[in-house]
Amino acid sequence: MRLKELKKKIPGQFYSAIEATGVDELRPCQEKSVKKGLLKEKSVLVCTPTASGKTLAAELAIINAIANKGKAVYIVPLKALATEKHKDFSAKYKGLMKVGISIGDLDQAEPHLGDNNLIIVTAEKLDSLLRHHVQWLKYVSCIVIDEIHLLNDPGRGPTLELLITILRTLLKDVQIVGLSATIGNPKELAKWLKAELVEDKWRPVELKQAVYVDDKIEYVK
Repeated sequence: MRLKELKKKIPGQFYSAIEATGVDELRPCQEKSVKKGLLKEKSVLVCTPTASGKTLAAELAIINAIANKGKAVYIVPLKALATEKHKDFSAKYKGLMKVGISIGDLDQAEPHLGDNNLIIVTAEKLDSLLRHHVQWLKYVSCIVIDEIHLLNDPGRGPTLELLITILRTLLKDVQIVGLSATIGNPKELAKWLKAELVEDKWRPVELKQAVYVDDKIEYVK
């Protein structure tokens, strides 16, 4: 699928920002996500290899939410990743969307976050914000959960699972976009999220398995 096929579905300036990065053709997971209803507010669980294009699929959902006067929340597991995403999105969509970030350890409402179109947070920070009953939450129509396989993590999993449950209870029609390269039970997770499952094995660089013995590399067929 060519990017230009979505030109009428992506607001002009956002389309130009994506096109400026060199995107001409959608990668398999992006095309599959669109066909599964990504731009029609359908929840999707994208399970594809690293560097296969999951982030842009999430961006399309975020842009769609903002274009329809909503807000989006991007949940990441690490502060460093939150900072990286904030930097990337702020530069890519400068002047098109306001991108906020909240990763601090202080337990406070941070009402200024409501001034942003996209809010990037860690799961623990969003949990804290919800406890303060932030007013901007009611405007959120899209939630992206990066590294969603961490639901299975014994330390962080319970917080993330509870967070998703609360968000789905408070926001009845919210679109959830889950991203992961490593999910052992994707069908079960998609069913729990009430999301369309997007799976694909395409990766930009072929992955090969090899054994190094006596200064020789033998590739596994």
